[in-house]
Amino acid sequence: LTMTLEEISGHDNAMENADRVQSAGAALEELLVAAKKQDYLTVGVYESAKVMNVDPDSVAFCVLATDEEYECDIALQIHFTLIQAFCFDNDINVVRVNDIERLADLVGAGESSEPKDAHCILVTSPSANPWKDPALDKLSLFCEESRSAYDWVPTITLPER
Repeated sequence: LTMTLEEISGHDNAMENADRVQSAGAALEELLVAAKKQDYLTVGVYESAKVMNVDPDSVAFCVLATDEEYECDIALQIHFTLIQAFCFDNDINVVRVNDIERLADLVGAGESSEPKDAHCILVTSPSANPWKDPALDKLSLFCEESRSAYDWVPTITLPER
């Protein structure tokens, strides 16, 4: 069995990319758990839009979540488009997650009596005293690398429970 150099590097790149996505998923989970403890999470499309409007400088990271059930929800897709545009304009990293239930569990979206909308989650940080978090740095790098490969809103898979 002989492989060309392109095949070898292609195989390595695929493996490397899988590792990258996996470690980004772990970093995202870490970030959301830490942000929740610090009360730096905004959960919900409308709540997020309010924060973006009132204090855009406080937004450190944005997560958009969907699954098959919501793929055809036109209103939600329009919200996503507007949120993404806002993030691009304000240099905010944005990622997509396809497992909304897992995400909702992580951020405690269903803890109160009524389930919250976990389609959009913002990690905020006070502008005066920006929050430093290693997981946030990892994710920023992941997003930067993705953008250099023209993947503007990379999809991250959260680790299995």
